[in-house]
Amino acid sequence: MSLLDVTIVAVALPSLQRGLHASAASVQWVVSGYALAFALALVPAGRLGDAVGRRHIFLCALAAFVVCSAAAGAAPTVALLVVARVAQGVAAGCLAPQNSALIQQMFRGAERGRAFGLFGATVGVSSAVGPVVGGLILTLASGPEGWRWIFYVNVPVGATALLLGARLLPRVAPGRGQRLDLPGVALLGAGVLALMLPLVFAEAGGTARRWWLFPAGAALLAVFARWERRVTSRGGQPLLDPRLATGTRGYLPGATLAALYFVGFSGVWLVFALFFQNGLGYSPLRSGLAVTPFALGSAAAAVVAGRLVERLGRLLTVWGLVTVMAGLGTAALLLCHAPAGALPWLTAPALLVGGLGSGCVISPNVTMTLRDVPVRMAGAAGGALQTGQRLGGAVGTALLPGLFYLVLNATGDDYRTAVALAVGAATAAMLAAFAVAVTDWRHDRRTRARTRAAERADRHTHAGRC
Repeated sequence: MSLLDVTIVAVALPSLQRGLHASAASVQWVVSGYALAFALALVPAGRLGDAVGRRHIFLCALAAFVVCSAAAGAAPTVALLVVARVAQGVAAGCLAPQNSALIQQMFRGAERGRAFGLFGATVGVSSAVGPVVGGLILTLASGPEGWRWIFYVNVPVGATALLLGARLLPRVAPGRGQRLDLPGVALLGAGVLALMLPLVFAEAGGTARRWWLFPAGAALLAVFARWERRVTSRGGQPLLDPRLATGTRGYLPGATLAALYFVGFSGVWLVFALFFQNGLGYSPLRSGLAVTPFALGSAAAAVVAGRLVERLGRLLTVWGLVTVMAGLGTAALLLCHAPAGALPWLTAPALLVGGLGSGCVISPNVTMTLRDVPVRMAGAAGGALQTGQRLGGAVGTALLPGLFYLVLNATGDDYRTAVALAVGAATAAMLAAFAVAVTDWRHDRRTRARTRAAERADRHTHAGRC
């Protein structure tokens, strides 16, 4: 529900703008305010869940999300809608890291892989089907006020989830004497905000005017890293323990892979929507249905991949990335050369193959990134992983549509060339993720080989002594 709200609202923006008589700049904040607040809350909320109890934070955040959804649906002005959306984004950012942390807390071994498989299926589907769900809601709730149901639909779903969470989630005592690293919160928040702000205003030329925020954000994150090392060396409780990157097997390459993958994964859906709606004249619902095969393949593969990840390890994401790149690359060629009238039918098999590959990337990567993280750090680690995904998504949603429009203007409204090159760029971002996956897989193979050699040497030594 929280991830769906990142993309579902984009479909309703034109009717929302007409219904509230709002400007394009103010309406942009309905999407951007939510995305910014979501990303800023993830790591502090994950650390807070580690400190005071994940069940408690989960239920409070879920209740706040439901209330803010109702407030957004009832908003009489665009200013109040933006306020409600920012608050809703904070609630979603507090909710999200508790999910992965609770899975780590409640499951072990192969069960954890299956649980993360279901989690990954949810991430993949909710990120991909936002345009479909948004178009369907607007089709059913027609009229000038129909856009309000984009938010109201969260109320019954969230209320049901709240009742089930209160009944089913285990009560576990939080760690004692835990403190929140407030300077770390401020530094990380300022750094992430500086990096994301130019990206969320990219369509209005904000990247060119605010370019200086990129080096400022990088500098703030460098100061944050130094501060966290200082807190750790003094025996304090950092917001994000540096040992996650330096001493936790698989965490740094997994987080890097996730950020790179989401550059292509998040941005490509906007490109498809622009092509099908503006280039081919499809309705929002029909445009969403055209890319549904990817979502279906992703959901099906993620559940199966959750059962295979313990046996295949990083090799599963390597083959998943090969498959998703093959699917998207084939779709790009078809979009450029196939007959326009048959495009949805011709691209459906390629998108299905890409979705199957994606399902073998997202959930297995979450499992392998977090499997060796100590449970006491699970919330902060999951929040940092999702922050990287949100940053990657922000880059993708700014870069790929920008490339689409650049090619469109250069070629005199050649939509087919524009979409092919933009999808090709998404595939290139995934190629960078593939390089990280292969490097990590080879490192794991070498580590296992050394371990087996050491075990054989120990056995020979023991046999010789006997």
